[in-house]
Amino acid sequence: MNPALFAAIVVTVITLVVLAKTATIVPQKSEFIVERLGKYSRTLGAGFHILIPFFDKVAYRLMLKEEVINIPVQTCITRDNVTVEVDGVIYLQVQDSKLAAYGISNYRTAAAQLAQTSLRSCIGRIDLDKTFEEREQINAIVVEAIDQAAASWGIKLHRYEVSDINPPHSVKQAMEAQMTAERAKRAEIAKSEGERQATINRAEGDRQNAILRSEGEKQRMINEAQGQAQQILAIAEATATGLRMVAEEMATQGGKDAASLRVAEQYVAQFGKLAQESNTLIIPSNTGDVAGMVAQAMATFKTVQNKG
Repeated sequence: MNPALFAAIVVTVITLVVLAKTATIVPQKSEFIVERLGKYSRTLGAGFHILIPFFDKVAYRLMLKEEVINIPVQTCITRDNVTVEVDGVIYLQVQDSKLAAYGISNYRTAAAQLAQTSLRSCIGRIDLDKTFEEREQINAIVVEAIDQAAASWGIKLHRYEVSDINPPHSVKQAMEAQMTAERAKRAEIAKSEGERQATINRAEGDRQNAILRSEGEKQRMINEAQGQAQQILAIAEATATGLRMVAEEMATQGGKDAASLRVAEQYVAQFGKLAQESNTLIIPSNTGDVAGMVAQAMATFKTVQNKG
C-alpha cells in the first residue's frame, strides 16, 4: 500500500474519532451537563456544540419536558384503622439541570418515594369516608410536601393525582350495605313527606270547601230572608191598596149596597163550605135572617170606619 495513502487514511480516521468526541448535538427541550476532567464545566442547551477531546465529557443528559411517573400501589391505614390500597401519578419537570444532576442521585425515584411517604401520612390523618371525598385535598398535600423537598433537586412538581383507592372486600360490602340502608331511609323520608303534604293538602281542601259551603249557605239564607221580606212587603202593599180601593168604592154611591151584597155572598159560601168539610156544624140562632146578619156586619164595619 502506498505510504501516503495509508497516512491519509490514518489521519481521516483520527479526524473522525476527534469529531465524534468533540461534536455534540443537544435536542430541543434537553440539556447536557459537561464535565472537564471529572469536574462540572458547563451546561449545554439545544444546538450544536464542540467539546475538547479527552478533556470534556457529557456526564448527564436531562430532559426538560414534563414527565409522568406512576406511583406503585401502596398500603395505607386510615385514621379509623382501615387498610386501603392507593396508587397515583405525579407530573414533574426539571427546572435546573445542574441541581437535578448533582443535587440527588435519581430525582425520579426520590420524588416517587416522597410521594408515597406523604400519601401514607395524609391518609393516616383522615377517616375512610373522607378519603373518597377529599381527593383534591390529598393531592394538594402531597404536592406541597414534594415541592418543599424538591427545591434543592432542581425539579418542580406540577401536580399529583390519586388514581384509585381500594378498601378491603369486607369494607366494600359494609359500605354497600350502608348505602343501601341510606337509600331506603331517604325513600321512607320522601314517602312520609309526600304523605304529610298530601294530608295537609286534603285538610286545606276540606277547610276551603267548608268555608265556601258556609258562605254559600249564608248567601242562600240572606237571599231567602230578602225574598220573604220583599214578599211580605208586597202582600202588605197589595192589602193596603185593596183596602184603600174598597174604602174609596164604599164612599161612592151604591158602594155600601155592593159591600152588603158581597158580605152576604161570603156568609152563604162559608156556611156551605163548612158543611162540606166538617161533620160538626155550628149554626147561629138567626140563620134564617141573612139580612140581619148582613146588617150586623155592616154596622160593625161602620163602627170600625168611624173609629179609624
